[in-house]
Amino acid sequence: MSKKKKIVVLTGAGISAESGLKTFRDSDGLWEGHDVTEVATPRAWIKNPALVLEFYNQRRKNAAEAKPNAAHFGLASLQDDFDVSIITQNIDDLHEQAGSKMVLHLHGSIFEMRSEQDESLVYEIREDIKLGDKAEDGAQLRPNIVWFEEQVPMIQYAIPLVLSADFFVVVGTSLVVYPAAGLLNYAPIEIPKYVIDKKIPPTNAINVTNIEKPATEGIKDLIALLKG
Repeated sequence: MSKKKKIVVLTGAGISAESGLKTFRDSDGLWEGHDVTEVATPRAWIKNPALVLEFYNQRRKNAAEAKPNAAHFGLASLQDDFDVSIITQNIDDLHEQAGSKMVLHLHGSIFEMRSEQDESLVYEIREDIKLGDKAEDGAQLRPNIVWFEEQVPMIQYAIPLVLSADFFVVVGTSLVVYPAAGLLNYAPIEIPKYVIDKKIPPTNAINVTNIEKPATEGIKDLIALLKG
């Protein structure tokens, strides 16, 4: 048997938008009526933890109600012919629901919570997190989400994946949030790269095929190109 070629996919909010999950980039930096600095930064947590918890409790409800769309299922179907790794900026579990087996969450998961003091104390959560809910170390529990202005520890695992790719695909991301946006620069120069978005972001990458369509339509084109 020949070894399957490796596809590494970076996905962003655009792929989940078609499942009804809103993105803050589509509304002038406001996310459900909130400035992101008021709900998605360590400063916001210190200033008003109740507001931050309320905001993410609603995100959790929305994510739990969402269903994978054709783009999620399309990427999962590529596993039949390729070794597929998905690096996602999204905090939902729609890739997993669609059947993707290798999913690395760069920015954490809405269905996890952790101690505000000890990042290693992580727990599954499907309900609300409330003020006064404590981890084993006695510290307040917070969403296990990487906020703006925080380090992104999973990037150390994402970079080697991209370096090992035979094909690199970007889907539904504006390529403005770092360090995730910088992953495109780690893709080997000689490999084919595909960028799928309803508005193609500018890049300096070489060997790029742009597919300027929403994720559900663009993934169909991608599958045809890869299997053609």
